[in-house]
Amino acid sequence: MAAAPTQAPPPTTAQLVEKHRPVLDRALEAIRTREYWSPYPEHPKAYGPEHGSLDAAGGKAAFDALLGTRFDLDQPGTDGWVAGEVSPYGPKLGTEYPHADANVLLPAMRAAMPAWRDAGPEARAAVCLEILARINARTHEFAHAVMHTSGQAYLMAMQAGGPHAQDRGLEAVAYAFAEQTRTPGAAKWSKPQGKRDPLRLHKEFTPVPRGISLVIGCNTFPTWNGYPGLFASLATGNPVLVKPHPRAVLPLAMTVRTAREVLAEAGFDPNLVALAAERDGEGIAKELAVRPEVRIIDYTGSTSFGDWLEANARQAQVFTEKAGVNTIVVDSTDDYRGMLGNLAFSLSLYSGQMCTTPQNLLIPRGGIGTDAGHKSYDEVVSDLAAAVDRLLGDDQRAVALLGAIVNPGVRERLEGVSELGEVALASRPVAHPEFPEATVRTPAIVRLDGASPESESVCMSECFGPVSFAVAVESTEAAVELLRRTVRHRGAMTVGAYTTSPEVERLVEEACLEECAQLSLNLTGGVYVNQTAAFSDFHGSGGNPAANAALCDGAFVANRFRVVEVRRQA
Repeated sequence: MAAAPTQAPPPTTAQLVEKHRPVLDRALEAIRTREYWSPYPEHPKAYGPEHGSLDAAGGKAAFDALLGTRFDLDQPGTDGWVAGEVSPYGPKLGTEYPHADANVLLPAMRAAMPAWRDAGPEARAAVCLEILARINARTHEFAHAVMHTSGQAYLMAMQAGGPHAQDRGLEAVAYAFAEQTRTPGAAKWSKPQGKRDPLRLHKEFTPVPRGISLVIGCNTFPTWNGYPGLFASLATGNPVLVKPHPRAVLPLAMTVRTAREVLAEAGFDPNLVALAAERDGEGIAKELAVRPEVRIIDYTGSTSFGDWLEANARQAQVFTEKAGVNTIVVDSTDDYRGMLGNLAFSLSLYSGQMCTTPQNLLIPRGGIGTDAGHKSYDEVVSDLAAAVDRLLGDDQRAVALLGAIVNPGVRERLEGVSELGEVALASRPVAHPEFPEATVRTPAIVRLDGASPESESVCMSECFGPVSFAVAVESTEAAVELLRRTVRHRGAMTVGAYTTSPEVERLVEEACLEECAQLSLNLTGGVYVNQTAAFSDFHGSGGNPAANAALCDGAFVANRFRVVEVRRQA
């Protein structure tokens, strides 16, 4: 009888460092130069057995195999099982997740810290990159999990929930490594004393983690928004407890399982990463957020809960991405058709269910100058509505861009737009050819009079989903002033402007610099205001009410650890 094949031993930490150090070095270079770079392909055909990964069919089969099963993580403190995810496309997922007793799980996570701290920044970075590499190999499987929890269309789920999210995780690891190694590990210190012998000390400097990190996941982008905080905390030595949104557990549960496997293989306690799934209506985020063991919190979601975390989780360093009102100033353009096409796509992508989607389009009442001649306010609004109709006129193309409505609240806001103002473009339902139970809607555009206090109140409030407001303002200067007020009081993740005037460009840029908002000017091609590239673009600024942190910069990682010094007489 032939002997069974010998299974290769798991890689050592040193082997992981050797394997992943070139990617880490390249990531460090990318965050320094801000150039385009990604180690993770975004094209679906880049994945397959020949590349050591799952292809589209393999990913679908792996995803299907998870449905209706018990997702065991073998983590301490499991006191029951929870389920309840329903795909925005209709099917129930039926997957059960472990429910944790925090009084058992959190001490186990704290016990895992010393060895992880002592491993050092390079080893931690290498382990994190191995986790990301294994997630990347299962990109198509993760794509289905993201699609059926967030409502994103498949290609978007594959890209944004896959390689783009992985990019953001790697970016956080690179920043974490850079910040931890800014201070040397050791130094010889000698102070001259004139005729006497110099004073000599040997000093050691160790990055020390704060404590357990709590990642509170969101429904719309569970991996893209979850990975920066998860990997920033893990790379800086902190255990990470992942509390997913109840409607989007699977992508983060898959992430936790992968992380635990890699940590165990590398000789570390897998309890450095754990899952906290919740029962229906349990609301464990508030309980976990104020636990003394929790010293870092990453949150993406509503302003009200983000504000509550900032006010009440006083023992923790809290990083929040909340809600904002994103604004586009339309002054003039030398590519009218390109501007309309770019805006139409920005308003339509994922049914506007992105924290970066434009909401307010500020258009001078007297119209704008374009390469196609002067266009009145009404013409601009009508032409934009027509551009959206052209983009989404074919239902098959429409569902590939729109995805599905993620929750009833978005649908209710969309159905109530006629109460907000004059509807310039009505939303229409689109039948999904594969998932008849999916709720798919095209965007709505509402006309508002910027001179009306009632209208300003409407456009100054976030209306999350496929609803935008074409706001008639007295002048471009009035538009810039309204932009300032909006960012100052409501916040913004993105700001855009179209102008051929250097003076107007200067005014908008100055407003964004003073109010701390990220600005995109004159986008008419294949780059959109609601998309950001890891290693180059900053997602949010941390300087206005929409978010208190940017993804990703040094400030996002530096306060997740402190440096402890030990001095010895030389």
